[in-house]
Amino acid sequence: MKKLVSFGLAAAMVVSLAACGSGSNSGSGSGSSETTAAATTAAAEAEGSQAAGTEGGSDNAGAEGSFKIGVIGPLTGGAAAYGNAVKNGADLAVKEINAAGGAGGYMLEVNPQDDEHDAQKSVNAYNTLKDWGAQMIVGSTTSGPCIAVASETSNDNMFQITPSGSAVECVSPDNVFRVCFSDPDQGMAAAKYIGENKLATTVAIIYDSSTEYSSGIREAFIKEAGNQGLEIVADEAFTADTATDFSVQLDKAKEANAELVFLPIYYQEASIILKQASDKEFAPIFFGVDGMDGILSVKNFDTSLAEGVMLLTPFSATEESSQKFTSDYVAAYGEEPNQFAADSYDAVYALKAAIEQSGVTPDMDASAICDALKTAMTEISIDGLTGAGMSWNAAGEPDKEPKAAKIVNGVYEMQ
Repeated sequence: MKKLVSFGLAAAMVVSLAACGSGSNSGSGSGSSETTAAATTAAAEAEGSQAAGTEGGSDNAGAEGSFKIGVIGPLTGGAAAYGNAVKNGADLAVKEINAAGGAGGYMLEVNPQDDEHDAQKSVNAYNTLKDWGAQMIVGSTTSGPCIAVASETSNDNMFQITPSGSAVECVSPDNVFRVCFSDPDQGMAAAKYIGENKLATTVAIIYDSSTEYSSGIREAFIKEAGNQGLEIVADEAFTADTATDFSVQLDKAKEANAELVFLPIYYQEASIILKQASDKEFAPIFFGVDGMDGILSVKNFDTSLAEGVMLLTPFSATEESSQKFTSDYVAAYGEEPNQFAADSYDAVYALKAAIEQSGVTPDMDASAICDALKTAMTEISIDGLTGAGMSWNAAGEPDKEPKAAKIVNGVYEMQ
């Protein structure tokens, strides 16, 4: 069983967050140091070369000798912005890698499956991918489904890397790694950032008690808030069944004179909260975490309401170092990438590096590949979109610099 919390990473976050403010991105915008010259036209060149039932192939993808990678996430439903970003980020990375000669000389083949942000449907998606012959998994995208799938991949000894499953339990099995930070690390880092940058002294929390993601971040935030001199003046929960009316929670935060409202929640609920807060003429600082990424793309949402919102995120599409990835992504998918797309892109490049480090080949079975990749992941380092010199420990946790962004004039501006 893995150690659940990486104390080394937590210590590193203390230092790195205190240093935020340069506005520079540690990511290189190249998924791997070995692939910085990947063709900018790879997505277009590979568009017509997909194998039946899969995406992101090349002329040889799907043929004997290709590594088969399953991708799982919500492609439909309320969390579809996350799942489609993960699908597209993986697809773009695979196309680039294949255009540049593959991973260790072998092509990659990717097959995305929809789990609708549901744990059982995520397991069903995994079983579909097993039947297809998947040898490794990118996903699941959200925490609850990821925990469910991790139990299955652990039983099968199938290698799994989640771009964005942030609950501690997502990487409990030793075959699962992640690109994003864990919920405790996000909660602790958010409290440190608010305290060290003196953004507020009185804080209200509005969280979703029905999700592991939100509850885990909240718990860590509260533990660190006292160390930062932050007073929690309101701590208000909602559930998936009550996520349309936040009047009670906002009224309590306003009556308590909260200078900042911490939102460890997903962007859909956050957009409703911002609208209802505006209606109440309540204008504190709103501060979120990676689930907030996507709020500017909510249909019919007045994005001016998000002006000044802050969030912890390792990626901004508008940064200079992200421009190549952003332009390629827009050309391929018709929209700007979010953090989830960048996380997934980095996950595939991490797989490439681990495949090459371990020397695995497509004719090996999934369990043998998994055993080799588990070791290789602790030996590699990549310059990714979400962090330069990114590496992993045996607990599956990434070592990279966390950063904060602020929405200014309708775009994310790194702080």
